[in-house]
Amino acid sequence: MPGMIVAPQPVAVEEGAKVLMSGGNAVDAAVTCALVQSVLSPHMCGIGGYIIATLHLAGDPEGNGRVLDAPAVAGSKVSPAMWEKAVLGSNPDGWGFFLKDKVNDLGYQSVCVPGAVKGFAAMLERWGTRSWQAVLEPAAGIAREGFLVDKNLADGWRARPAYPEASCLMDYVRGNVEASRIYLNRGERPYEVGDRVPNPDYAATLEHLADHGPEDFYRGELAETMAADLAANGSFVTAGDLADYRLRDPDPVVGTYRGYRVVSAQPPHGGPTLAAILNILEGWNLASLGHNSPAYIERVAMAMKAAFADRSLHLADPDFVDVPLDWMTSKERASHWRRIIEEGGAITVEPMAPEPPDTTQVSVVDSEGNCVSLTHSLGMSSGVITPGLGFMYNNSMINFHPLAGHPNSIAPGKGRTTGMTPTLVYKGDRPVVVIGAPGATRIITSVLQVLLNILDFGMSASDAVLAPRFDCQGDLIRCQARIPEFVCARVRRNHPIERLPLSHGGMGLVHAIVIDPETGRLSGGADTGSGGMALLT
Repeated sequence: MPGMIVAPQPVAVEEGAKVLMSGGNAVDAAVTCALVQSVLSPHMCGIGGYIIATLHLAGDPEGNGRVLDAPAVAGSKVSPAMWEKAVLGSNPDGWGFFLKDKVNDLGYQSVCVPGAVKGFAAMLERWGTRSWQAVLEPAAGIAREGFLVDKNLADGWRARPAYPEASCLMDYVRGNVEASRIYLNRGERPYEVGDRVPNPDYAATLEHLADHGPEDFYRGELAETMAADLAANGSFVTAGDLADYRLRDPDPVVGTYRGYRVVSAQPPHGGPTLAAILNILEGWNLASLGHNSPAYIERVAMAMKAAFADRSLHLADPDFVDVPLDWMTSKERASHWRRIIEEGGAITVEPMAPEPPDTTQVSVVDSEGNCVSLTHSLGMSSGVITPGLGFMYNNSMINFHPLAGHPNSIAPGKGRTTGMTPTLVYKGDRPVVVIGAPGATRIITSVLQVLLNILDFGMSASDAVLAPRFDCQGDLIRCQARIPEFVCARVRRNHPIERLPLSHGGMGLVHAIVIDPETGRLSGGADTGSGGMALLT
């Protein structure tokens, strides 16, 4: 059987494919690809961020899949009520709160303890075949030589925030001297499409990690440099936080849908919400409604809204909060929501902490049948770059609820909620779909729809990813412009709906591989809202 890799950045896909073609396995390819992504997409991902992976290992006797979680956690200097007086108001889009001076979003106080380096290293040590040095080499070389700015990054640097209280990518760049030096052409303006951007500092950092090992990031020379800079600029992250950082090895969330087994990320990530929506929808014959018909959109959107109502009240870091996972993902809870939806009852979704959309994804299957869905992120990045190191830190403090007493309130060492939903779907004991996406909480609703397209409507991977999508996490349904107005007009009789000024994108950017259970044939779909590709090796 050949292998396949799918991701939003073609250069990163190619480097991962080279690993597969030279005998590396899916884990080797995923980590190599992810590290190259961190050079090409500096606001989306990097060693200053966090990862979560859902994996299937060929020959695993249990066949249930497994999860490795390397989250970004709050530093030891935080406290639950520290930002209560800084709250300016809720985001009109329904996602969380704006704070005075954007302290939770931009700059040193927005940084959480990074887990990506430890996560990548653990994946390789446990399940990979390539050395730590080998997987770092392609990313270091590209950083030193420079990468070509693509349209997505160039457009992102020129985008403006929807609200004055929100931030855009250029705010993160201009807010830090080092970021401005690296990512502004001659220190003045953003680079254009096709410009080459070198980052020799990041190359040197990656080469240092190759020589000194991943623990140097947490307890060695790199850790000392990082901790000194963070301390000097008022960060909540300390040297002790870096030294004490620990991975998590949770059981995955496992649900069922029409005879398939769905294995996904655990709390505080998106898997429980995906499982809950699928449970609700399983009680209806969706195919009979017609794909993206008014009736279909209404039913699926209300199932999304219902699951997000439970998510907003209960989802949190299970190491700190007793998350009622079994109840949230039960068939009984789904039956309750179906009755309310069928009767036209009210569903209320409380405001949630915002989640920046700039995350990325890599999906891989190798010739032995190993499967990896890896989602990794910086949020939208804090903009902060420690002088000489070249990489941005995450801005994951934005994902916490700024008021004390909420399940997702701030606490030292706590992980915050995310929409990251790396997922495997099994038929019997064999994986048949490997899927994931960037896109904040719209990851969940986008992964959902691609799965419905495959499992309920029999679409190929590429058609399932290409089909227009919609999202509902509150009172408003939002859809891509390819869903016609005459369809929206019918939906609008019962629910508010708006069309985005985008035919592609604006949702989670889904990257999927489908494995034929009979022949083992692989087919891939890369989201047309990004510049990615699926590559068969």
